[in-house]
Amino acid sequence: MSNPLPVPTVARRQMRIALFGALAVMGQSACGTLPEVAGAIPPAETTQAIADRSVTVPRNYAEALASWRGAEDIRAWIASRFQYDPGRAMQLSESGRSPNASPVIHAPAAFFIEPRGICVDLSRFAVETLRAIDPDAKAAYLMIEFEPQAIAGETLRRHWIATFVSDGKHSYFADSQRPGHLAGPYDSTEQFIAEYAAFRNRRIVAFREVDDYKRRSRTTAVRRASAVRP
Repeated sequence: MSNPLPVPTVARRQMRIALFGALAVMGQSACGTLPEVAGAIPPAETTQAIADRSVTVPRNYAEALASWRGAEDIRAWIASRFQYDPGRAMQLSESGRSPNASPVIHAPAAFFIEPRGICVDLSRFAVETLRAIDPDAKAAYLMIEFEPQAIAGETLRRHWIATFVSDGKHSYFADSQRPGHLAGPYDSTEQFIAEYAAFRNRRIVAFREVDDYKRRSRTTAVRRASAVRP
């Protein structure tokens, strides 16, 4: 019979199990909660993108801007490279960051070098990159606000996705919950929101299409009518 573990070792192991359990539960919720930006831990199957060996990876961000032509190029790169960063999500939570500090969202050039982050990092990369290579796509941010859910002392509700327009129809991508997915085209954002509420199995109480993740006042569309149920 093996010797029992010392009490301190057992306690540390129990703490680790409890922590991983909390993170797993958080993975089923929204991207997280911050006053302006948010990030959360996605389901385990989306914490690392599935590599696509057919994707040619540019050597640097400047080369990417020169060679990519549209959203599909960005989507393919995200699918092969993006990794969710749960540690960063915890650091940017309301309890994990300094109350006087503004969260620093990864700039696209830095994100290209190390493509790890949370939903708003990913959507910023997609929006700013698409604006640079295809201005006619009218890239913007879609901020989704779920019904608040308290997990491990954190209130989780906001999530960021990139959106663009082609031939008058709307598409959505750069979603940290499903990095390689491009949803659309849709006739309206409301159509996508209804499907996304079902996909996430969460009530969506509001959504906004904005041109900057930092300035919520510059809103191109606001919806806060009846909640969209899954």
